[in-house]
Amino acid sequence: MHRPGEMRERTLAFAAPERLGEGAASVPAGSPLELDVRLEGLHEGILVSAEVTTTAIGECVRCLDPVTLPVEVEFQELFAYSPDEAFDFAVRDDHVDLEPVVRDAVVLALPFQPVCRPDCPGLDPATGEKLAGPVDDQPRASDPRWSALEGFRTDSSGE
Repeated sequence: MHRPGEMRERTLAFAAPERLGEGAASVPAGSPLELDVRLEGLHEGILVSAEVTTTAIGECVRCLDPVTLPVEVEFQELFAYSPDEAFDFAVRDDHVDLEPVVRDAVVLALPFQPVCRPDCPGLDPATGEKLAGPVDDQPRASDPRWSALEGFRTDSSGE
């Protein structure tokens, strides 16, 4: 506190106090979180730089298989000595509360649409079964509403 130029580094490990994220991927409550934190004293406050490492679970949005995803995110935030509108966070009772900053950083780093692998073919729209290969390799039923346009297909397209 109030020592510009002083720096401290800490490694913290703890369990997530609550579920982080509500989408297709989230970090369950109780999952291990690891933080590598650097605290630097400035004239205005304490600059916190940290790297958070954890694991998210969810399901593939294409095939609905379970997915485990590593999450690594970095953040940097200034905790001001005096509460002011210019700063989002303040030092309280000689402490910095990292929980909201860690929560926001982890939730924003979670993928919006996680997949089990980049080329996941997903599910067959007709049967709901998991496709074995890419969608282009699967035979397609022709929609009768497009039959008038069948004559416009070129032979080089293969369709």
